[in-house]
Amino acid sequence: MSDLSRNLAVVRERMAGAAARVGRDPAQITLLAVTKVFPASTIREAYEFGLREFGENYVQEFETKAPEVADLADARFHLIGHLQSNKARRAAELFQVIQTVDSPKLARRLNESGARLDVMIEVKLSGEEAKSGAEPAALGELIAAVRACSNLNLRGLMTMPPWSDDPEASRPYFRRLRELAGQHGLPELSMGMSHDLETAIEEGATCVRVGTALFGRRKKA
Repeated sequence: MSDLSRNLAVVRERMAGAAARVGRDPAQITLLAVTKVFPASTIREAYEFGLREFGENYVQEFETKAPEVADLADARFHLIGHLQSNKARRAAELFQVIQTVDSPKLARRLNESGARLDVMIEVKLSGEEAKSGAEPAALGELIAAVRACSNLNLRGLMTMPPWSDDPEASRPYFRRLRELAGQHGLPELSMGMSHDLETAIEEGATCVRVGTALFGRRKKA
């Protein structure tokens, strides 16, 4: 059994356990395999083990891998890193899902690409300067702007809490995102990573973004 096979079994077990605690169906929760800094061969191996949703942080990095995974039928690639509007057209060519829409301008640029895209709005729930995302107070206006874009299919919200070794520290942020999604009638929540995926699932995550728990520690690029 390969390392990835073992790791995937453990992650699936963790997801199922968290879902069971709150009476949810784990089949309704997407495992997004985060493959940034890993080669295309890692994506191909994960695909062989049944994974179909992959997350990348950078347009330029995935640009180099995309030709090597273009033949993977029904694989979908999500951009989960900050996207500058001047890279929107290229991102729309490479990805099927953009999880980090954070401004009306970016939504319009993606829409103008002509590609049909599933999108999520990134919400900034902490005061960290390094974090991107729309402020909660601006959500109504941004949601309206995205919904006015005929090529964009708004699925839900995503967020990234401040880093903490304690998964419970993420809970208030996940709960807040769920409340915001409910207020705006959005069905999907992308939240939770390797260390706090259980907390995220307990708070309603429909997509958890997992890299380290599947592939090990990333080497610095």
